[in-house]
Amino acid sequence: MSPVAIIPVKSFKTGNLRLSSALDDARRLAVGMALANHVAETVVKSGLMALIVTSDHDVAAWAARSGFPTIPDVGTGLNNAAREGVEWVSKTASRWFVIHGDLPLLRPDDIAALTATDREMLAPSSDGGTSALSATRSIEFDYGPASFHRHLALLDSPNVVARPGLLHDLDSPTDLESALAHPLGSWLGDHIR
Repeated sequence: MSPVAIIPVKSFKTGNLRLSSALDDARRLAVGMALANHVAETVVKSGLMALIVTSDHDVAAWAARSGFPTIPDVGTGLNNAAREGVEWVSKTASRWFVIHGDLPLLRPDDIAALTATDREMLAPSSDGGTSALSATRSIEFDYGPASFHRHLALLDSPNVVARPGLLHDLDSPTDLESALAHPLGSWLGDHIR
């Protein structure tokens, strides 16, 4: 089986709340769906299986319409969603990656950089978080502010991959502005008009 990208996705209706000052509810929903679709399609173009982990019925319905397999998340946060994805993938003996669904600049060459070696892998976000992670065993995920260093301490000499497509996540209105201004993120403008 192909390597699997585990993509935890929150509700499109209640996700990206930190963008509320820049986007109304309808545009925030459209951006959330567009971002998840962009990441999942980029993963698939790169030869990985995109596995959506969600507790939201609308997200699961979007994934089914888009042809992305899903597994249910009990809705207790990102750490548990990642763990549930890893447990599912572990039954297939495939390599797994947890990749965030809010990476507007992500490109296939970013995914290629993640999968270039068999080593454990860690990709930071620009704010000190973790955009992508792969380990050779189960770990206790510890997402949240400054999670990159906590995850770095959990892994065995990981390959650290710092690329614009992985560094730039969409957490704030400033992140949205910079993504829209970047040639690789200008596509988002179609979803906020």
